[in-house]
Amino acid sequence: MGQQAQQQPQPQVRRPKGAINSLATNFFHLRNPYTIAWWSCTYPGFGHISMGNYVTGFLLFFWEMITNTQAKVNLAILYTFTGRFDLAKEIVNNRWLLFYAPVFIYAIWDSYRLALQLNQLSILADRNKESVEPPVSVSFMEINVLDKRSPWVAVAWSLFAPGLGHLYTHRIPTGFFLLVWWLAIAYFSSLLQGIQFTALGLFEQAKAVVDPAWLMFLPSVYGFAAYDGYVNTVEYNRLFEKEQAAFIKRKYQQPGFAMPTKVGAEVYVTASFEHSIMLELVISELEQKGIAAEQICAIPMNAPQKERQLLDTIHRADGLSMFDLATALGTVFMLFGVMWGFMWQWGPIAWGLIGLFAGGALGIAFKYVYYRISAQKQPPIGKTTEVMVIVACRKAEAEMVERVLAGHLALSIGRKE
Repeated sequence: MGQQAQQQPQPQVRRPKGAINSLATNFFHLRNPYTIAWWSCTYPGFGHISMGNYVTGFLLFFWEMITNTQAKVNLAILYTFTGRFDLAKEIVNNRWLLFYAPVFIYAIWDSYRLALQLNQLSILADRNKESVEPPVSVSFMEINVLDKRSPWVAVAWSLFAPGLGHLYTHRIPTGFFLLVWWLAIAYFSSLLQGIQFTALGLFEQAKAVVDPAWLMFLPSVYGFAAYDGYVNTVEYNRLFEKEQAAFIKRKYQQPGFAMPTKVGAEVYVTASFEHSIMLELVISELEQKGIAAEQICAIPMNAPQKERQLLDTIHRADGLSMFDLATALGTVFMLFGVMWGFMWQWGPIAWGLIGLFAGGALGIAFKYVYYRISAQKQPPIGKTTEVMVIVACRKAEAEMVERVLAGHLALSIGRKE
């Protein structure tokens, strides 16, 4: 009977926060359902891919690629917004266009519905204090480590080549898919040749060489890649902090730890840290040097509610920043820049890039004004203490403890004898 009891599997969490494997970390976090619906509108499938529903998202992406090219929807949009309405009527293949509308509407509706459902699951997981454990997955294919990364690095790589930002955050299914399809779209649209001619000032050659039907896919791909790479990085950072906070509460808040008000150790060394892998490294090194777990108390700090930040960073993020509207307007302006660029002197490549940065700047400016009007006080500047570590030790160990803490990027260190 004892052996049977030991062999029974551990009960699974009913409302988990997510899961991690060697290819990706997929988890629930709060999303704006209107933003998700918007990305499904720009390209069906993107809303589902953003939420981690890869199979549905990839199927909708393939459907859009096939029906759009066969019905010549992009060319019809181009001719419509450049005033050539007769050409728009002639170019459309009605047999394929009738397939296009119902699935397009379904993609928007289903992504909105799914975002609401996943938000509810995210709230339940947070209320139950669930996290993604363990934070490391190792297989013969890949190694995936939950760690903090810079969201702006993800954006930069996504703009260089869509998919690279997702590979940077180890979201391999999305990164591989976007990268392959970006290469296909860039090839069939002759994007690189168009960039070359534009850079040389040969604008007429750039207009002639690019294929508008394929080129018009790129604004949606670039906008989504930058937005989703940014959001995923921010949310991964927040998930890392939650997982690490749960870990140190579980292991380094021992009931037997003697606080400074009690009779105990000769010296108490206190240090403040940000959430990072350095925090676990410093604790493990202290244990290697003879400081027992019962002598270490780590306390995650809950910061008071503050104004929504204007720009997320690797150190601090609220997950709802100025970047959502910037990518949306950047996508729209880039699309119109590509379309109208065929009629203007500098060509679709130059005007597409101008539209991308102009739309992004306008979105950031709008959010900046909005936040400043609604803000009650300025957001905090500088690094914030996120974890307090208290080490109880002997006087002879105090200098060693301080050196270890200082060598692992402690924000501040204090001693009480």
